Amino acid sequence: MCGIAGVLSQSERELGVTVGRMVTAIRYRGPDDSGVWTDLAAGIGLGHARLSILDLSPEGHQPMTSATGRYVLAYNGEVYNFAELRADLETGGAVFRGHSDTEVILAAFEAWGIDTSVQRFVGMFAFALWDRVERRLHLVRDRLGIKPLYFGWVGSSFVFASELKAIRSCKEFDPVVDRGALALYMRLAYVPAPHSIYRGVYKLMPGCM
Repeated sequence: MCGIAGVLSQSERELGVTVGRMVTAIRYRGPDDSGVWTDLAAGIGLGHARLSILDLSPEGHQPMTSATGRYVLAYNGEVYNFAELRADLETGGAVFRGHSDTEVILAAFEAWGIDTSVQRFVGMFAFALWDRVERRLHLVRDRLGIKPLYFGWVGSSFVFASELKAIRSCKEFDPVVDRGALALYMRLAYVPAPHSIYRGVYKLMPGCM
């Protein structure tokens, strides 16, 4: 199942601690491994709770950095056509150290760019990608919205995670119920995207970057 979490903030002084706490809150999503990556100068922290499926070795550890070091990825899901994409990338000269689709995703970004790569992915996924060159964070969700991804602001920090409980673990989070979302829940028996039950926290819409 896996789970991701992260913070983008210039004011957060304990990025690693905060992201680690967020990952711990959803650790049951990925009991096989977990990881936290931070760049304090850029104010970015990514976390991952891993359920090992395609590559059981440490080569599938996340957050994962691309071969050139440009991209860092925290990813939940599966790209079903990754073997086909890997073959295309190898034809272009890409070299792989493991057998995970995560590594293929990163190699695709390096070779084809983010927009083109996502269009070629067939699967269910939600991921956070940090571009160390452009210093830009990308949040992406699959076309059907099978994999969840929440985002919002906690104080002056932008936060995101696979589940609300990871965001709730942030010290400054104020869990104020959104009355409009509550009304939607009472009417529909669920809270539709882009809403969440908490004010100021949203679900990324399916098929969105």
